[in-house]
Amino acid sequence: MTSLLGGKGAGLAEMINIGLNVPPGFTITTEACIDFLKNDHFPEGMWDQTLEKLHEIEKRTGKKFGGSENPLLVSVRSGAPISMPGMMDTILNVGRNDSALASLIKATGNERFALDSFRRLIQMFGDVVFGI
Repeated sequence: MTSLLGGKGAGLAEMINIGLNVPPGFTITTEACIDFLKNDHFPEGMWDQTLEKLHEIEKRTGKKFGGSENPLLVSVRSGAPISMPGMMDTILNVGRNDSALASLIKATGNERFALDSFRRLIQMFGDVVFGI
């Protein structure tokens, strides 16, 4: 399973299988990544499957991805069959946007925290996706 899901994905799947409480999520397989790198586009049906899983998480949590009220924030983490601490990329707070900022400030009462979460998204996204 590790070769297909990466170490983190396989570990999360195993925790779910033994009944541990794990936040909702999904894993895109290493095969899909290899296919993307070879063909420069997502495998057929992958985008629809990804949206379907994201909508399932919205239903389970009562949150809306990209929503201004009660936004669903997700972490995007890369993985590999072997552990490489510090070498794999992560983007936190995906789903955060300008309209969701006010709701996070209201929910937490902490403007600094809300602004810092937005800053982390921008910084990580810029680094991982654009190399800046």
